Amino acid sequence: MDEILRDAIRYWERRRIIYNAILALIFMGWIVLTWPHFSEASISQGVLFLIVFTLAANLCYSSVYLVDLPLQSTALRAQWQRWRFSLWLVGTCLAFVFTNYWIADEIYPYVR
Repeated sequence: MDEILRDAIRYWERRRIIYNAILALIFMGWIVLTWPHFSEASISQGVLFLIVFTLAANLCYSSVYLVDLPLQSTALRAQWQRWRFSLWLVGTCLAFVFTNYWIADEIYPYVR
């Protein structure tokens, strides 16, 4: 089990950096591209949103271990290791969509 856990951590934590960078770029893109709208927002409001969103996004990312560890413990381990990137890609795309929705629908209309 130690080998499986080490493999999972090595695989997923390296990709967490890319995942967080993508979400940070989305957030910064919204701020830069719609600056006149967000310029009136307080810094503390933006920082609070960023902290809460980052914690939620990383909590969601960590749920990948609920899928990865059991699958690595089966006879399908070799096949699963070839398909893990697909799970990362789908999860990152969902996070991309969710981030844009959250900012556009829940944050953008209320910033004044």
